[in-house]
Amino acid sequence: MSELLFSGGEWDFALLKRVFAAIEDVGLNDLKLDVYPSQIEIIASEQMLDAYSAHGMPLMYHHWSFGKIFAREETMYSKGWSGLAYEIVINSNPCIAYLMEENTMTMQALVMAHACFGHNHFFKNNYLFRQWTNAEAILDYLAFSKKYVAACEEKYGAEAVEQVLDSAHALMEQGVFRYRRPPRPSRAQREERLRKRQQYEEESFNDLWRTLPGTARDMSADLAAVDEDEVVGPQAPMNLPEENLIYFLEKHSPVLKNWQRELLRIVRNVAQYFYPQMQTKVMNEGCATFVHHYIMNALYDRGQISEGSILEFLHSHSSVVMQPGFDDSRYYGINPYALGFAMMSDIKRMSEDPTPEDREWFPDVAGKGNWREVLKHAWANYRDESFIQQFLSPKVMRDLKLFAVRDKTEDPVYTVAAIHNEPGYRKLRTSLARLYDLSTHQPDVQVVGANLAGDRTLTLRHNRHRGIPLAQNTKDAVLKHIRRLWGYNVVLEEPEA
Repeated sequence: MSELLFSGGEWDFALLKRVFAAIEDVGLNDLKLDVYPSQIEIIASEQMLDAYSAHGMPLMYHHWSFGKIFAREETMYSKGWSGLAYEIVINSNPCIAYLMEENTMTMQALVMAHACFGHNHFFKNNYLFRQWTNAEAILDYLAFSKKYVAACEEKYGAEAVEQVLDSAHALMEQGVFRYRRPPRPSRAQREERLRKRQQYEEESFNDLWRTLPGTARDMSADLAAVDEDEVVGPQAPMNLPEENLIYFLEKHSPVLKNWQRELLRIVRNVAQYFYPQMQTKVMNEGCATFVHHYIMNALYDRGQISEGSILEFLHSHSSVVMQPGFDDSRYYGINPYALGFAMMSDIKRMSEDPTPEDREWFPDVAGKGNWREVLKHAWANYRDESFIQQFLSPKVMRDLKLFAVRDKTEDPVYTVAAIHNEPGYRKLRTSLARLYDLSTHQPDVQVVGANLAGDRTLTLRHNRHRGIPLAQNTKDAVLKHIRRLWGYNVVLEEPEA
């Protein structure tokens, strides 16, 4: 029987270090996880509110919308209408996890397992994060962005900066490269951009983020922050159609000044950083939840945490993975924690104790006993849509009581399109996977023309998904922001098919 790592809810930093070492032993030597080095910061509840009001990012530039979110969340928290996140984790190297000082020792152990090993492994290994983010450079880039925006506010006025950021934020969903990266600049071009950026750098102090790791001031590798060249405006070559509206406006707007183009670039790079997270919510949270569940149970089996601690953990864990029914007042859609954890636990079950149904549906997994390899392969090579399409089993569909509803505009009533039978399982799995395809939520709007030699009209085209048009009020509001950044008339085409 091993000695208990802790008893009671109190903790100190020496105890955190000791428990982290025990968690690390399970994560690295049992689960064989591959993680960045971890850095743990302890913050107060107000600092937690401040952090996730700004997209959960440290060193985020200032914008009124973050303050609006903070005020709303603070009111809800103070009145007891909502709780706070137990942690925030940053996709960086080292991987930084912010833990609330109000957490008990059991909860600190849970969130260290969840963030420092679950999310950390997923960030480092999933192909979308490897392709689209640079964990080594994000903190330097955010530091530059915050200082740059502050310097622009001082020089050009807060209102002028706010207008550009408002318009850029309105276009963030259409401000990412979905299928390609722009060509990389030369070293000379990167060095010139670095020189210009450093002109705006000033020393600043923020008590919350003072412990962020110091890195070399070379920003040349930051998030592909500069693109093909520094030719901008009407003389820059255009490659149409262009899916990234912010990129096109940054490069080709006839009216933007250089500092305004840099603001667009900052928002675009932040949007690109979050692009993988939008496609992996189920997998990312499922991975972290599966990992913390396995590690906490392993510590209990080893005699390192008490029965009281495991019961406290299970109470919290059960709340996280609870999926309300469609007729429950708490229902808000599919809980990504519930779906991800259920699917990953099911892969482990099929690997160790398969049923005839499992052997028919998943012959490469059922009874093989290699669930660690299967999960790590899935975490590295799938996103939500493909993971559900590949691994959602009939058992999980039954456990979660899933069914598909057909909803067509021309039909007077809803109809149940798929239930728990052989054809229903396959249709249901495909229907659920489709919900996690970003094209079903984000409109495909592309730049198809720009008459720079004439009246400078910018022409956009919305390629309808399944015939669905854009909402009129949203469309009008967003077009106003595009016109502000373009400076001239903007036309949106929306062909029927």
